[in-house]
Amino acid sequence: MPDIEPTLPAMPVRRPARRRDRHGRGLRGPLIPPSLPGWRTRGDRFDDLVLRCVRRLERRWAKQLDGVEFAVEEVPPSDPAPWEHRTVALGRYFPADPAAGLTHRVVVYRRPILARAEDVEEMEMLVRAVLVEQVAGMLGRSPEDIDPDYPGDF
Repeated sequence: MPDIEPTLPAMPVRRPARRRDRHGRGLRGPLIPPSLPGWRTRGDRFDDLVLRCVRRLERRWAKQLDGVEFAVEEVPPSDPAPWEHRTVALGRYFPADPAAGLTHRVVVYRRPILARAEDVEEMEMLVRAVLVEQVAGMLGRSPEDIDPDYPGDF
């Protein structure tokens, strides 16, 4: 008796998914291609602004700012420092902690700055002022020493 292999029903061939043009509105896709400036988010643009301000400070204070980390966070932590009682921090300096392997850090808080700035120019001045004040506190100098064009109080 010859070996008869059981025959299985043929599996249907799966075709690749078709993209559909529902309701005549065209195929789905990004509205703005990544090559255009509009692709960048508001957070990305804020990060770029902080980087520009940091580079400006580093040109003048390169040696003193070597190894200092600059960062952007959305909001300050919920446990304010004692001197920040009843105020919202726009930025904060964290001293180095060699035992923990942490370098000096300056953090800029995006949401509080956006809430106070009425337009892009004011936001840039505010970011610059916050960075200058934090670096001045870190170096033990006045803000006017750090940046002769320091915009002052708001």
